[in-house]
Amino acid sequence: MRKGVELGQNSLVEDYCILGVPPRGQKEGELRTVIGVGAHVRSHTVIYAGNTIGKNFQTGNKVNIRELNEIGDDVSIGTLTVIEHHVKIGNKVRIHTQVFIPEYSVLEDDAWIGPHVVLTNAKYPHSPDAKSNLAGPTIKKGAKIGANATILPGVVVGENALVGAGSVVVDNVPDGAVVVGNPARVIKKISELPY
Repeated sequence: MRKGVELGQNSLVEDYCILGVPPRGQKEGELRTVIGVGAHVRSHTVIYAGNTIGKNFQTGNKVNIRELNEIGDDVSIGTLTVIEHHVKIGNKVRIHTQVFIPEYSVLEDDAWIGPHVVLTNAKYPHSPDAKSNLAGPTIKKGAKIGANATILPGVVVGENALVGAGSVVVDNVPDGAVVVGNPARVIKKISELPY
């Protein structure tokens, strides 16, 4: 652990983890890093400085979490997932294996992100003003994103919506909608499902 890290009681940090890495331009200890009680940080995870993380947090192996994120309580982040900086993650969010969450994304409470999901934030990558126009997706409360889905920049996935596996979501998804395909289209509402 580096300087400036506050690790809550009853937490376990496995071997080869690095907590509180200063981002470029910052000195060690300049940014406070807080990880709540009951955390389980698995081997080879790297958490940069300036994160505020709630209680009962857990990672899989080799998770990379960049600086200046807000992460709620009871959040689980799967093996080999990358969380970039300035991301907001609510309570009870489940992020599975090998997910990419870019800068300025928002995942509200109870969101569920399947394995190999990719969120994007640059509408016109490599354009001269790409960095100043980054806009991550917003995954609203209780929304579920199936495995291998791709969510384009600035897209809002509505509350309790379901994005089918392998879908490419280019437009906002209404609350409670089920979308599938490339580009993803609404095929039904959650209330129409047979269970």
